[in-house]
Amino acid sequence: MALEKPYLDIPGTVIFDADQSRKGYWLNQFCMSLMKAENRARFKADERAYLDEWAMTEEQKQAVLARDLNWCMRTGGNIYFLAKIGATDGKSFQQMAGSMTGMTEDEYRTMMLAGGRGVEGNRHIGEDGDAQAHRQPQGQANKD
Repeated sequence: MALEKPYLDIPGTVIFDADQSRKGYWLNQFCMSLMKAENRARFKADERAYLDEWAMTEEQKQAVLARDLNWCMRTGGNIYFLAKIGATDGKSFQQMAGSMTGMTEDEYRTMMLAGGRGVEGNRHIGEDGDAQAHRQPQGQANKD
């Protein structure tokens, strides 16, 4: 029996749930292997050969090679595991987060210091910017 997942309606958000965990198991295991210096060295010496040692999908391998963390997350990667890739590349978490938003590190830092992203357009997929259209009257539950 499939569980209801109302969080799938949040634009640009991948929630790491049980399904994502199963999908990304080997990708995340690969990331954890990068905690050991000898594995980081092997990975950096021949990334493709090292990735081929893992039972990851070809899409997961391509996402890692492209260093596209959003793509990695869509294929089951957990950001806390994926951070090991960034650390292996000498990137800070802030640099990685900036790359995931399409911003430079400085732009990302400035946005976060200013309070983060606005909520307009980020509540529901298909949101037209009119927040009132998506609000439930107070005291009424969402019956969807």
